[in-house]
Amino acid sequence: MAHQAGGQRPAPPPGPGTPEAQAYLRDYAVLLDSVPFPSLVVDHRWDVLLTNGAFRTLFQGVEPHPTAHPGVNFLRFVLFHPDAATVLGDHEASWCLPMLADLSAAAERHAHDPVLHAVRRDIAQDPIMDAAYRHGLPHWLRAVGERAAGHDGSVRPLLHPDPRWGATECRLLVETTSVLEEMECRRVTFVPRETPRATGRDRKVRRAASHLRVVPAAD
Repeated sequence: MAHQAGGQRPAPPPGPGTPEAQAYLRDYAVLLDSVPFPSLVVDHRWDVLLTNGAFRTLFQGVEPHPTAHPGVNFLRFVLFHPDAATVLGDHEASWCLPMLADLSAAAERHAHDPVLHAVRRDIAQDPIMDAAYRHGLPHWLRAVGERAAGHDGSVRPLLHPDPRWGATECRLLVETTSVLEEMECRRVTFVPRETPRATGRDRKVRRAASHLRVVPAAD
């Protein structure tokens, strides 16, 4: 409106590449490192901007990966990293399906995003995952409801390398600030349950080459 009335255009919101945003993220990283629970800041693609020490400890045992490392892109980690199931319990049903639902929603909002398109192409290379995305995901969403597929507040199994936690559950807390929201970013924190329900045997999870075998195809 100011531009139409002859005034100046409003300043664009700060993005992760601007000096203001970088300064904000540096200070936010200090805050993040004061949090005792695994926490990360991601954009709408789940590209990781920040992690804290607790997050790095949680995933310290996973093998390096050029595109699917948890500190690079958390969506790709959940879907494609062969070590994901060694940290994320009930990997297919509790983690993969909600992330596929998140991808579907993000792809609708950002129809021309090349990063999201690349994830979708990689899904298409795996017949099991592709069938789950195209057929199983709509079936699952009808069964659980759109709200249940969300991340904030959900309780999911977690296999923590610290024996004080072991195989337990965590609640996901998804938050943002006005500045992070302008960057289309959010903070995700894993809050482990206080009482572990684990044995050492529970942590022996086989590396999986394919995912989502538990998802039934829609009729």
